[in-house]
Amino acid sequence: MTSESDVRMLGPNEQLSVPIASGLGIQLVALVIPGVVLIPTIVFRGAGQPEEILLWGVFASVVVCGATTMLQAARLGRFGAGYLIATGTSGAAMAVSVAALNAGGPALLATLVLSLAIVQFLFSTRLELFRRILTPTVTGTIIMLTPVTVTPVIFQELNNVPEGVAPMVGPICALTTLAVVIGIMLKAHGFWRLWSPIIGVIAGALMSVAFGLYDIERVVNAGWIGFPTLEWPGLNLEFNVAFWALLPAFLFITVVCTIQTVSGSIAVQRVTWNETKAVDFRSVQGAVSADSVGNLFGSVLGSMPVGFRPTGTSMVEITGVGSRSLGLILGASLLVLACVPKALAIVLAIPGPVTATFTTIVMASIFIIGVKVVIQDGIDYRKGAIVGIAFWVGVGFEYGSIFPDFVTGLLGNLPVNGMLAGGLIAFLATGFIELTKPRRQKLDAELDRSALPTIRDFIVGLAKRYAWDESMVARLDAVSEETLLTLLEEQESKQDEEPRSLLVGVTNENEQVTLEFIASSGEQNVQDRMAMLADASTLDSTERDLSLRLLRHLASSVRHQQYFGTDVITVHVDRR
Repeated sequence: MTSESDVRMLGPNEQLSVPIASGLGIQLVALVIPGVVLIPTIVFRGAGQPEEILLWGVFASVVVCGATTMLQAARLGRFGAGYLIATGTSGAAMAVSVAALNAGGPALLATLVLSLAIVQFLFSTRLELFRRILTPTVTGTIIMLTPVTVTPVIFQELNNVPEGVAPMVGPICALTTLAVVIGIMLKAHGFWRLWSPIIGVIAGALMSVAFGLYDIERVVNAGWIGFPTLEWPGLNLEFNVAFWALLPAFLFITVVCTIQTVSGSIAVQRVTWNETKAVDFRSVQGAVSADSVGNLFGSVLGSMPVGFRPTGTSMVEITGVGSRSLGLILGASLLVLACVPKALAIVLAIPGPVTATFTTIVMASIFIIGVKVVIQDGIDYRKGAIVGIAFWVGVGFEYGSIFPDFVTGLLGNLPVNGMLAGGLIAFLATGFIELTKPRRQKLDAELDRSALPTIRDFIVGLAKRYAWDESMVARLDAVSEETLLTLLEEQESKQDEEPRSLLVGVTNENEQVTLEFIASSGEQNVQDRMAMLADASTLDSTERDLSLRLLRHLASSVRHQQYFGTDVITVHVDRR
């Protein structure tokens, strides 16, 4: 039997045994497939589309989600996160997708999804420009609000039982699922802990069979192999009034889906590793790029927008297994299920009280992940105010408790998503703090040792303006030198590369000075290397390690953000 410590060692690059991979793969499929199927069904049916188009739209959505999930796990070049990230149809895009189908049919929807994919890809290439806005405070708040937005639907499913069934049947099935999952999670270890979700669902499903709640007829009537009739919509390239009227709404959904993916890819990195590691924003960029490829593929096939789903992250948190091979298994399973109606029916026949109970457990873990993202970055009174206000505003909007008549009239009867409202508050508040900070002084230089005198003169000039004492100037000078030397390590190892530019920014605020160095990217993260310095035996006393030790001693905090082609090192130095 696998020990709990062994389970925790199964990181993103670890290989899984067949039993563990099979068990977790089945659980993930069972969690992801209902949303992937039901959301497009609601959208196409709500828009009054023919049954043939509905079936094709659902088929296309399952195929796109499966392929994108595999791309996220595989990480091909700059596309994909390299982590277990489940992709599903976007619930936030339901209203605008229905509007597009009503205005111009599947062809107009495909064109708008294509526009979304292009903008999303452009966003991923310059993600570093948004680093001061998409902070852990914002992304963590959005993760915390994700369960809030789906809770109403989950609780409706608790009562989703056929007419004529005794009132006690639903609660019995739900409590059975809850008791089994929670009992195993709290008391079992190792192997059994991994299987706790599926054991709970099976127990609830068996209880539902005993009471006649499981839809056995649906499984019996489903075929083994089948494909829907080809209903390729093509693209509507007329760019008529309907396109321009709906484009702003789709661009807004692009921002929402992108922020969800950014938040989710940060969260999955937080829970996947045993030790605390700095966020790799190249992986975040890859996750957004993979979503753009998925939406491009979806526009060709005629599906609605897709994006990050929290299921994979929550399973990593619950089971302690973050191997990206599970992403490959999940994606491949979705592709197979798209062509096997019988297998799809087995999953979809599980009654609402059972699936809703387990989804509640999953959403609880997602909320905790959001809390961890906020806390691990450090929280002060400003961040606490932003998180608290944004979260409760999101809850209020989600349940229609904040000026419902006024908001409904202002938005033309469009529903207000709590995650959108709360995320917007966190976004604007963070932007306000950034805009009201003291002006950032900047210096352009070359990423070379010869830049040291220029940077030193820059620091001395600022010292005269802000009346810094000599000890502060000395600390800032030393911090600048050690940071520059650290950045030069990778640059000097690539002698065939041309020198690259360096931008130094300095902000003087309250009792702290912030230095920001923006340069070409390297392979190693300074934050992670500084964390390793806590164990002196793990590193030799080389010159580069000496620079890191000095930097650690001189600065109050160091944050290293790595993007494709760009390194951003932010150093905070207290004026003491």
